[in-house]
Amino acid sequence: MNLRAALAAHRLVAIVRGGDPEGALRTVLTLADEGVELIEVSLSGKDALSVIERAREALGPDRPLGAGTVLTADDARAAQRAGANFAVTPALGDGIGAAHGLGLPVLAGVMTPTEILAARTCGAAALKIFPAAQAGGPAYLKALQGPFPHEPFVPVGGVDAAAAREYLAAGAIAVGVGSPLVGDAADGGSMAALRERARVFRTVVQDATP
Repeated sequence: MNLRAALAAHRLVAIVRGGDPEGALRTVLTLADEGVELIEVSLSGKDALSVIERAREALGPDRPLGAGTVLTADDARAAQRAGANFAVTPALGDGIGAAHGLGLPVLAGVMTPTEILAARTCGAAALKIFPAAQAGGPAYLKALQGPFPHEPFVPVGGVDAAAAREYLAAGAIAVGVGSPLVGDAADGGSMAALRERARVFRTVVQDATP
């Protein structure tokens, strides 16, 4: 898949991390049903690889489905076997090169200008500013765009609906959203409440898209 193009088109990556595999699977499928096109399942969640496998079977072969918290080459290989077609990392590490070598585009976690250059060298398709809120929020994104005006930045961490609007207005190609969107759904919580939150975020990104 062309991850950069998908980020530009859809503007939102939902991050599913849960302690209840059935709840996590229902969360992925509910988000997909609500029109959230880019979904990652964090490998730090319980039975995450099984959740990815089952989600892939339910969604079909072509729907974007990512594996998050890819730290190692083994993580990248396991994610691909499970059916992920893109990878997300919290930082620079062996998982980036391994995923890239397997044909999985990578949204690579960075914080500093040095890490941005390193991620470029590793072949990252897009750059995840993480943790974005602690890094300085939209002001930090704008500062990075001075020396890196054409990089596809995706702020992640503490991104609620209001912050998502600010980041997108500041030039982020997309935002990554975990708990402000998923809430407790991946731990067995309400799917109805998840649908309501998904509609809020879908409205935010639609309003931000030219």
